Amino acid sequence: MTVFAGRLSVVAFRNVDVGHEYDDVRESTLHLEWGAPVTSAPLVARLTAPSGPLFFPVTAYGPDGGLDLDVYRTHVRRGVEAGAAAVFACCGTGEFHALTPEEFAACVRAAVEESAGRVPVLAGAGYGTALAVRYARLAEQAGADGLLAMPPYLVLAGQEGLVRHYREVAAATPLPVIVYQRDNAVFTPESVVELARTDGVVGLKDGLGDLDLMQRIVSAVRTELPGEEFLYFNGLPTAEQTQLSYRALGVPLYSSAVFCFAPEIAVAFHRALREGDDTTVHRLLDGFYRPFVELRARGRGYAVALVKAGVRLRGLDVGEVRTPLQEPAEEHVKQLARIIERGQALVEEGAGR
Repeated sequence: MTVFAGRLSVVAFRNVDVGHEYDDVRESTLHLEWGAPVTSAPLVARLTAPSGPLFFPVTAYGPDGGLDLDVYRTHVRRGVEAGAAAVFACCGTGEFHALTPEEFAACVRAAVEESAGRVPVLAGAGYGTALAVRYARLAEQAGADGLLAMPPYLVLAGQEGLVRHYREVAAATPLPVIVYQRDNAVFTPESVVELARTDGVVGLKDGLGDLDLMQRIVSAVRTELPGEEFLYFNGLPTAEQTQLSYRALGVPLYSSAVFCFAPEIAVAFHRALREGDDTTVHRLLDGFYRPFVELRARGRGYAVALVKAGVRLRGLDVGEVRTPLQEPAEEHVKQLARIIERGQALVEEGAGR
């Protein structure tokens, strides 16, 4: 578990041009006092009202396709300095599916070391139950503060089997577990109530997008477990696009893939949402997020590949995606550069108001 006490330096980005490496920054300091290991209660408390976006870093590869830990460390460190409230290492955006257990452990350990206790680090854990347990234990050994439990591999399981699977993952380590609902892991409200009753399971991340189901889930847990601190996350790709709707359901948290390559835009959106600045929220949705989502929809796997291309556009060579994903078309990368430039301009306009 991570222990930290002292000062946190937060770096806020401004006037960063596409093609330049995260330059022109101003630094401020925030005093935080921590002196105890992160356990379930502190982790939940730290994620309940995050000070910034939730950061899902990409995994960096070298020219030979092998893991590039130096670049990965730089990516994580810059994200923390840019205002991330938590690091979710080796999850969907981090190509969990493409990593060996050894690479996974090395990345989680690097994320923990670069975060240095300033923010919690959670790691992905998935595949079948036995492998998910193995990844959970590797994450614990690497110093992670929590787990994002990914859907099981391939199979379509019933509700009882799914609940048993996640209970076994939660029982394998003392790490708090957030269950990821998407694809072949879709829960009834009754099953989520059972998960919320499970020791170690502290939240649900929704990557399905069924708002009716999410409303019934939130209602069921609230009714059956009044006062329970259970976290809900919007985990759709480019979650900012739908966060106004999710927030209305009682889902205040969301993942931000955009933060990987445009932290200044993601931070501005997060701040505007938190402060009720609807003008800025709508301006960024209309001028940046919607065009980005529409571009992302033009290629399979772009939820990862386009994000990685964005990080490269900003001057950090994190390499290409691993197969079976493929790189975005050249014209789409050019469009992405224009969208980022437009987003930066919108942030600057807002700062000048």
